[in-house]
Parts: sequence; structure tokens; C-alpha cells
Amino acid sequence: MTERSSNVLVLLSDEHCADLMGVAGHPLARTPHLDALAARGTRFTNAYTPSPICVSARASLATGLPVHQHRCWDNAIAYEGRDKSWGHRLQEAGIRVESIGKLHYVDAAKDTGFDAQHVPMHIHGGIGQVWGSVRDPLPDQAPAGGMFAKLGAGETDYNRFDRDVATLAVQWLKDHVEAKEPWVLFVGFVAPHFPLVVPSAYLDQFPVDAMPLPRLHPQNGYRRHPWADIQARFGGHDEEIGTDTRRRLALASYLGLTRFMDEQVGRVLTSLQRLNLDRSTTVIYASDHGDNLGVRGMWNKSTLYREAAAIPMILAGPGVPRNQICNTNASLIDLYPTILQAAGVASDEMPGLLPRGSLRDLASQPDDGARLAFSEYHAIGSAGAAFMLADGRYKFHHYEEFEPELFDLASDRGETANLAARPEHRDTVARFSQRLRALIDPAAVDRRAKADQAALVARFGGREQALRTGTRGATPVPAAG
Repeated sequence: MTERSSNVLVLLSDEHCADLMGVAGHPLARTPHLDALAARGTRFTNAYTPSPICVSARASLATGLPVHQHRCWDNAIAYEGRDKSWGHRLQEAGIRVESIGKLHYVDAAKDTGFDAQHVPMHIHGGIGQVWGSVRDPLPDQAPAGGMFAKLGAGETDYNRFDRDVATLAVQWLKDHVEAKEPWVLFVGFVAPHFPLVVPSAYLDQFPVDAMPLPRLHPQNGYRRHPWADIQARFGGHDEEIGTDTRRRLALASYLGLTRFMDEQVGRVLTSLQRLNLDRSTTVIYASDHGDNLGVRGMWNKSTLYREAAAIPMILAGPGVPRNQICNTNASLIDLYPTILQAAGVASDEMPGLLPRGSLRDLASQPDDGARLAFSEYHAIGSAGAAFMLADGRYKFHHYEEFEPELFDLASDRGETANLAARPEHRDTVARFSQRLRALIDPAAVDRRAKADQAALVARFGGREQALRTGTRGATPVPAAG
């Protein structure tokens, strides 16, 4: 270990949109604890998920690898320890590493690099959503999941689970306050992941009637890209929610869940401070992906647009610039070298052409507009693979068997106007297409994903049986005891 080694506390929420924080300038979001964390550290404004779906993104977080390398393509093919995680590297260095809460790997019996897992949440039954692996050809519509069957004020097992996670994390810090060697603790919350149900004390902070309706809705003339339109019709979420009144209630509930999640994060951070551990602990806050929140008539994740693909990311602690914004592109795969560096462990050379590096180093350097962001999607509702590349100016979407999309982030951060077909942007599209193909063979990756998924479907008895297999909606919380 080096002189710069510290404890590391990783706080990961689920499905938190990058821009829904007070510190990010959102006019309605209330996140005082995340805002305070950003004030004593660096906030990354252009952080992205490696894949806008839970299991794939979390496998990338664990391994520092993009999805096409670890091959956890969807919510039924989860991380099981085959590729070495940052946890394994910490264990090799003799550093205590534990988790509390949601991980979303295969199951707790697999060696994924933790000395202990407390109330771990993994894919349901160790198999997840097998029906989502049926992609070739894609069914017309997903099995009924009832994502909006419950909506608004109330309390769910997820709310209770997150409170328990925060309570356990506070106690864990108290139990380890006298530790003489650095430790690493991963704390996984579920909120603001659906169901969009939250105790009324939080929902009441966001008057439903004051909620603005989602932008770019097809009923107002917006035309979805064909790939996204297939995704939207497959899920059928906007049709399920039905009315503008319920859309407003869904947005208010999401904001309430974000406030609830911020409060649980705050409980942990307050304990860290009261125990005087904040000076010796590197804190990372991020989420696995965002949520479309009705934009383009879409809900849930599973798209490459900023709503789902961009994530909040904050770094604070020893050696991190305070009250700073970093506009350099960042990713969950950067957490691998970040955690190791903070714990004083040398990062091993990892295969691959994609950039990965310590967030602390990125925060200490001038903004780098050339650093690429990369994301990919091969999961539920996708007829073919989708890939994203972004630099400091443009964001490019490649869809197998569909036309691409190109957005100028300097003038269109909300990604409203696809420039790909415009003659004046022909060279930009060609340049991004070439850069993508220098990294991967998109068609070959698409074939590999579908082959792995077809093999999984076959193991579960074929297409019709697979469509009936696995949890339809959110992963249940772990059983008590």
C-alpha cells in the first residue's frame, strides 16, 4: 500500500438520472446530501453507464470491462467471478472488502471478490429475467410486467430494504472505526428504481399538479428512431401508464424516491463524518444507469439517450479537488482503477481498447474533450445491438440494421435533433463510425451476444418456455433470515 492509500466507500443507487440532483441544476430535485458531497469533492458531468441495464452495467463496474468483453449481455447473464474484479485485487493485497445491499450478480455463493456480503440482492433465483434473452427474433411485446400497477404514495419492500441497508452501513462504520488498515465498503441501494412507490412524506414534497409533462412525446409530433420505437412498443410502458395525470404522478414519485435515496445516503455520510472517517475515506457516488422518465414516450432504461445512459458520479476524499466540476467523459468502468488507486493497490493492465483510468487523476487534470465515452446494449427489447460513442462535442449511436443517430451536445444536450442524415455532418458520422469499428466489429459482437442468449434460451427449454421464465418485473428483496 502507498502513502496515498485510504478507506473507500462506494455508494451505488439504481436508475438515478444524471441531471436529477440539486447540484446539477434540476429545478425540482432535492438532494441535499449529494449536493454536500459534491461540494467537498468533484462532480463528473459527463459520466455514462457501460450499458443501460442493471446486470450488464454492474458486471462492468466489477470487472472494469465493457459488456462485449465480460459477456454479461442482459438481466439473465450475471457476473459470477470469472473475470477478476477489483474486489479480488483488493483481497490479493490483504485489504478487507465487504458489501451491503444490492449487487445484482448471480448469487452470494459465487466468489465475486467480497470477504462478506450483507443482505445481498442478486438476480432472482440465480436466473434473472430469462425471457429477456429471447431476441432473435424479438417477440412483438414483453410478457406483462405491470411496471405501473403500483404508483404513488405507499411503502414497498424496496423502501424498507434501503432503510435497512443504510442502518447496516452506519453500524458497519461504527464497528470498523478503529481499523488499523484501510478497508473498502460497497453499499448498494435500490431507489429510485421502480416501482414508483414512495412514502407520502417524500411524495408530498413534489406537488403532482406542478410536474411538467415529459418532453418529446410522440403524441406531440415527435418521431422516434425506429430502433427506439421497437423498444418502446415492446415494453408498452407509456401505454400502461395511460394518462397525463398518471405521468405527472410517476414523475413526482420518482423525485420522491430520489429524495428518499438521498436521505439514506445522507445517513451513511453523516455517520462517516461523525466518526471522523471522512478525512481518511475516499467516497464514490454513482448509479448503474438512468431512466427515460417518459421522454420520447419511453420509461425504464434500455436506450442510449442521455436520460438512460448518463449517470451521476461524484468523487470526494483525500487528494480529490473540492467543489469542482469535471467535464471529461467518465464511466463506471473507471471505478475499477479508482478504487484500487485509493486503496493503495496498483491497477493491473486490463485488456481492451477503451479508455479507463482513475477518477482522481481525471479530476486533477484539465478537461479532456477527446476522451471517448462508450456504451452498448444487447438486452430486453432490442432487435439488434446498439452502441454509443461520445466525445466532448458529439454523441453517436450505431444500431445494427438501422440508420445511426448523431447529436451535437454543445447545442443540443437534450438530444432532440438527429443530425446523422444531414449532408453537413456526413464527415462527422463517418469519423465516428470508423472510430467505433476501430474498437469493435459491431456485427460480430451482435452475433456473439445473440448466440450466447440463444444457448441460454435452449438450456431453459426453448423459446416458449424461456418467455415464461424469470421475474417479470423488479428483483425481489432477499428473504429474511
